[in-house]
Amino acid sequence: MPYRSAPRVKDIAPFHVMELLARAKAMEAEGCDIIHMEVGEPDFPTPEPVIAAAQQHLASGRVFYTPALGLPELREAISTFYMTRYGIKVPAARIVVTAGASGALLIALACLATPGREWLLTDPGYPCNRHFVRAFEGVPIGIPVDASNNFQPTVCDLQQHWNKRTAGALFASPANPSGTMLDASQLAAIAQFVRQHDGQLIVDEIYHGLTYERDAATALMYGEDIFVVQSFSKYFNMTGWRLGWLVVPECFIRDIEKLAQNFFISPSTPAQYAALAAFSPETIEILELRRDEFRRRRDFLAPELAKLGFLVAAKPEGAFYIYADCSAFTKNSEQFASELLESTGVAVTPGIDFGVNATQNHLRFAYTTGVEKLAEAVDRIRRHIG
Repeated sequence: MPYRSAPRVKDIAPFHVMELLARAKAMEAEGCDIIHMEVGEPDFPTPEPVIAAAQQHLASGRVFYTPALGLPELREAISTFYMTRYGIKVPAARIVVTAGASGALLIALACLATPGREWLLTDPGYPCNRHFVRAFEGVPIGIPVDASNNFQPTVCDLQQHWNKRTAGALFASPANPSGTMLDASQLAAIAQFVRQHDGQLIVDEIYHGLTYERDAATALMYGEDIFVVQSFSKYFNMTGWRLGWLVVPECFIRDIEKLAQNFFISPSTPAQYAALAAFSPETIEILELRRDEFRRRRDFLAPELAKLGFLVAAKPEGAFYIYADCSAFTKNSEQFASELLESTGVAVTPGIDFGVNATQNHLRFAYTTGVEKLAEAVDRIRRHIG
C-alpha cells in the first residue's frame, strides 16, 4: 500500500522554532555557547511550593486517573483564582483542566470546527492555531495585522472578513509574537460582533499574569458564551508539566467532556496535584518577582535592538517577546535567523513561523534569559551585522 497521509496534513507546516531549537541544541552538544531567545519558555524553575506539592502526592503512590475534566479541587482552585484576580465568578463546573493550553485548543476546535467553515485568526499569530483549525477540516483565514493597529484585530477587520462561511474567531491577548494586548473595550466589541453574527469566539489568555504596564482584561467579563484558553506554562513557570485549562460555555460542557475522555482520558495526575499549590500566596509572591524581572529584561532589550537598527514598532505589553522588523538587514528572516545561529550562537525565531503577512521582514526575540545573556546576545548581533 503506498504511503498516503490525509490531504489536510500537507497544509500543516512544521513548527519552525522547534526545528531551530533542535539545531541549537545540537550545536550546544558540540560545545557551542548558545544564547536561547527562540522558544517561548520561561528560564525560571518551577516554584518550590509547586514541586513540593507534586513530591507529596507522588510519595503517596496514588497516581491514578482523575476525572476527564480534571481534579475537582483544582477546578475549584481555578474558579477561586478568577474571583481573586479578576473579581468575576466563573463556576468550577465550566472549567476543564487540560493537557496544556494546546490540549485546550485541541478539544475546543474539535468541538467547534466543521469542514469548510472559516475561522478568523491574526496574521502574524501563534502558528499552531491555524493548524488546529485545519486538522479538523476547518479553514483558517488570516487577518493581516501590523503596528498600526497594535498587531491586534479590530471590529472593522471582522466586518471585512466575516462572511456566510465564517464559524468563529480565535484571538490572543497578550499575543504571540507581538506581546500586544486587546483592551477591555476592544474585547467587549469583538465579543458582541461575533455574538451578533452567530459565531463562536475563542480567546487565548495564556500570557495573563505576564503584563507590565496594565493588567490584561479577561474575555470572560464580556459573556458566558466565550471559550477561554489558559495555561500553567507561562506565568506559573510549569511548561514541562503540560497542564492548562479551558473555560467552556455551559451548553458545551458535556460535548467537551466526551472529547476529553476520548482524547486524553485525563490530564496528568502529578501535574494537577502540583498545580494545586500554584495559587498559594507563597507561589504568587515568587511569580510576581519573576514578572518584575521579565519587565526589566524587556526594558533592556527593546531599546538595545532599536540601537542596532531593528524596528520595534509596537511596544510589547505582555508575554516575553519582542517582534522586531529586521528589513534593514534582510528580506529573508528565516535565512537571517539561521545565519545568526550558525555564526554567533544566538537563537531567535524567524517571522515565517507566524504567518505570511510581512513575516519575512520580522524576527521574534524571546527575553527568556537573564539581562547579562541578553547583553551578550546584543553584542554578538552587533558584530554580525557589522
